Amino acid sequence: MALREGYTTGTCAAAAAKAAAIFLAEKICVNQVKVTGPTGREFLIDVFKIAENKFGAVKDSGDDVDITNGMTVCAELEILDNLNNKNKIIFAAGEGVGVITLPGMKLPVGEAAINPGPRVMIANALREVLGEDICVKVIISIPGGAEKAQHTFNPRLGVKGGLSVLGTTGVVKPMDEAALIASLDLELSVIYSLGVRDLIITFGNTGEIAVRKAFNINEEDRCIIQAGNYIGHVLDEAARLGFKRCLVAGHPGKLLKVTAGSFYTHNRAADGRLEALCTHAALNGVKLEIIKELYNCRTTENAIEIINREGLNYLWQVLAEVTARRCENRNFGELPADAAFINNDGVILGATNGTENFKRR
Repeated sequence: MALREGYTTGTCAAAAAKAAAIFLAEKICVNQVKVTGPTGREFLIDVFKIAENKFGAVKDSGDDVDITNGMTVCAELEILDNLNNKNKIIFAAGEGVGVITLPGMKLPVGEAAINPGPRVMIANALREVLGEDICVKVIISIPGGAEKAQHTFNPRLGVKGGLSVLGTTGVVKPMDEAALIASLDLELSVIYSLGVRDLIITFGNTGEIAVRKAFNINEEDRCIIQAGNYIGHVLDEAARLGFKRCLVAGHPGKLLKVTAGSFYTHNRAADGRLEALCTHAALNGVKLEIIKELYNCRTTENAIEIINREGLNYLWQVLAEVTARRCENRNFGELPADAAFINNDGVILGATNGTENFKRR
């Protein structure tokens, strides 16, 4: 059975704004409006009045797992009395909508985190009702958005105080990875705009904490990106943006997949960890019985214990060199790479020589 599509926060904001405009112009309280997305697709959205000139729409993400599903997106209008400033729409962040605090985003620092696509939808909806010759302030709010935003990329992107109003097409497609990849691209752009040219790539929050400890990097230093399963994409985009070099660092449970040549590391799509470990153990003269024991490990933590027990810690540097070479080869040497295997306590197990350049003194 096909999964049900939903609609974006941008679509909800446009619908709420249109309902508020209808009330402002005609004193009619509608319960449904039709809005048009950036691709021309039309959406019929339920709306309801919250206060004078303020309406809301409930976000429906369909069958997608979306943190904003069920939240109310509100729009409040204020007509601005400025005869010299007609045909202008000013966007403002209300409760639960973030404000941009770092460069590199699609909007300037200080602007409400209402992306260009939703802005176009909202503007079109307002002009459809109020005409072209308007000067209006639209305040978008999402009650509860500040709390929800802590579980999104927004804090890393420098969006403070709440959620972003998103949507490039108006529709939410279940299981669509485009939004996640777009967030990674935005974060890379922000990091680059801050002047960082030596990028550190890790996999998740635990990995970032370990990397910061291992390389003595404080929390304010915005040089690390969490690639999740998309390390290949992050390497490609970092090379395209012009980063000068990178360090790929993480726990063997993830990083050994890259050693094996896998650049999308979801557990259902890629593994090869033990195969990579055992191959290079064999190439470096480790006894067959130890290789068999490593190959039969249930976890990489178990493999780490065996390597420690047998005094084979030199293997981590060997594996780091192979990993760095894999990363460089992906982009034909355009982005020089180092690699470091780090345990969850922030101890470097093995690393290429160039990793010393990433340590803070």
